[in-house]
Amino acid sequence: MTRYRDFHRRSIDNPEAFWREEARRIHWHTPFGTVLDRSKPPFARWFVGGRTNLCHNAVDRHLAERAQQNALVYVSTETGIERHYTYAELYGEINRMAAVMRSLGVKRGDVVLIYLPMIPEALFAMLACARLGAIHSVVFGGFAAPNLAARIDDAKPALIVTADAGARAGKVVDYTPLVDEALSRAKHKTPHVLLIDRQLAPARLTAPYLVAYEPLREQFFDVHIPCEWLESNEPSYVLYTSGTTGKPKGVQRDVGGYAVALAASMEYIFEGKPGDTMFTASDVGWVVGHSYIVYAPLIAGLTTVMYEGTPIRPDGGIWWRLVEQHKINLMFTAPTALRVLKKQDPALMKAADLSSLRTLFLAGEPLDQPTAEWITNALNKPVIDNYWQTETGWPMLAIPRGIEALPTKLGSPGVPSVGYSLTVRDELTGEPCAAGEKGVLTLDYPLPPGCMSTVWGDDKRFVSTYWSSVPNQQVYSTFDWGVQDEDGYVTILGRTDDVINVAGHRLGTREIEEALSSHAAVAEVAVVGVTDPVKGQVAMAFVVLRGAQADGDPSERARLATELATTVDRHLGSIARPARVVMVSMLPKTRSGKLLRRAIAALAEGREPGDLPTIEDPAALQQVREALGDGAKK
Repeated sequence: MTRYRDFHRRSIDNPEAFWREEARRIHWHTPFGTVLDRSKPPFARWFVGGRTNLCHNAVDRHLAERAQQNALVYVSTETGIERHYTYAELYGEINRMAAVMRSLGVKRGDVVLIYLPMIPEALFAMLACARLGAIHSVVFGGFAAPNLAARIDDAKPALIVTADAGARAGKVVDYTPLVDEALSRAKHKTPHVLLIDRQLAPARLTAPYLVAYEPLREQFFDVHIPCEWLESNEPSYVLYTSGTTGKPKGVQRDVGGYAVALAASMEYIFEGKPGDTMFTASDVGWVVGHSYIVYAPLIAGLTTVMYEGTPIRPDGGIWWRLVEQHKINLMFTAPTALRVLKKQDPALMKAADLSSLRTLFLAGEPLDQPTAEWITNALNKPVIDNYWQTETGWPMLAIPRGIEALPTKLGSPGVPSVGYSLTVRDELTGEPCAAGEKGVLTLDYPLPPGCMSTVWGDDKRFVSTYWSSVPNQQVYSTFDWGVQDEDGYVTILGRTDDVINVAGHRLGTREIEEALSSHAAVAEVAVVGVTDPVKGQVAMAFVVLRGAQADGDPSERARLATELATTVDRHLGSIARPARVVMVSMLPKTRSGKLLRRAIAALAEGREPGDLPTIEDPAALQQVREALGDGAKK
């Protein structure tokens, strides 16, 4: 590990010198004067004074050498559509989208909210915002109207870009009624809504400010929009992530630091080379999609594959056929998808020519040993785990194969990436833990380039949420338990807060609780994350009903359980729907009134909750046991 350790140590001991060299990977319209401004901890400003543009680095600068290379390959098994865009064609589409946005009043510093399915226009819109110097905020298309309204009010967009519908597993999801409801709920009045008409569903938006994209695209077909050269620390995008309160946090990302960090990660972690093809099976609206479908592959001169569909439709061999057909070199997905694919006919994988594939990368949730062993043996290719967060923007733990091909260790996503000064700390004292000792995973100041610069519109929340929870230390808390071995490998042991990880998607249990509490029948509710063999975790809700409804007959309670799950669908989208709604007469609490969520989760997983000396009423635990009945995990 000598080369990695020396390299990593240099990035920590002298970050200014290290990142000055890395900054050469991107184009700077104006050189930066200061590599790192540490004058206002815990805030850090990278490449101060430098002016650059993410769209120029992702597209324009490649035109001289790779104009005719595919930049984007789009495949939808939902609609049967496949499209290829060279760098030159992508450049044209981005300019058209940027011209349309500009004609609707979008200017530098404005926010554009993008609520789109996995279609090329989502990528066009993100890069058009970057070109104009606008700030995009992509909201995952599965989120429901109240969820969308909350983001509209927080981001205050000058424009919303949406589509008539998305498609998933053969089902069409109408977007315009959701957008319409969100706009009626939101206090902020968005001037324009731009509609991409896929002709999957009738556009049912009553807003008078709806604008169709296609006619404007034709009007601006040959227009060239110059790039806005942004100071490195200006915001590039806001991406909302669930937190421990009902209000989602807007993770704000910069421009220059993000571009440099992604460019470095493509060599040091993913070993991506110009001309390679990368397939990241995620969605825009989640950070993996932002970083490794859109920005990083294009900045590095690769072809990126964008996929709309599931891993098992039309059958469980579709992803492997994509590898063969498009000669994919790098593939990135989540363990959940592999657990689904593991159940498919093994002949489907064997039928595909996977010789082009060099490496499979995984992130989003812990990789379990049976899945890791299965996919490693089935592919006979390197399978590389990594760990990061929406907040960091790129992996903080990985196997740095581009620096040194360290061995993998089952259960561990790897060692700290360059720039990350990572320490496992005692939750009570803040002191570093010994090797093999469980603690809270923390990052020392300053965070490396590419990490969040603040919470959108709320610097105080950035400090109070991330930098104030570890005793006696001003360090960044990941809110994850971990343990680090003597070789530096870290194993993630779960969350310290009330965020759960469902199929690689972070969901706040408080948000689900608030949705359930909005139902008139609910008196109290607790939502916990329960381990699941496919999704990693699922949400399970424990509900105390009001008055007479608490004593209803079993059929009425079953009807209510379905109705409550549907309520979550309406508020947050189906991705947050509890796997089970359990009716109880009381919830386990401490004497101070705090819900004992960990004890509830233990019972739901068939474990004993251990000694709980502060419990208000031990009978509440028995209530949970009895209510779970045969549904408790064994």
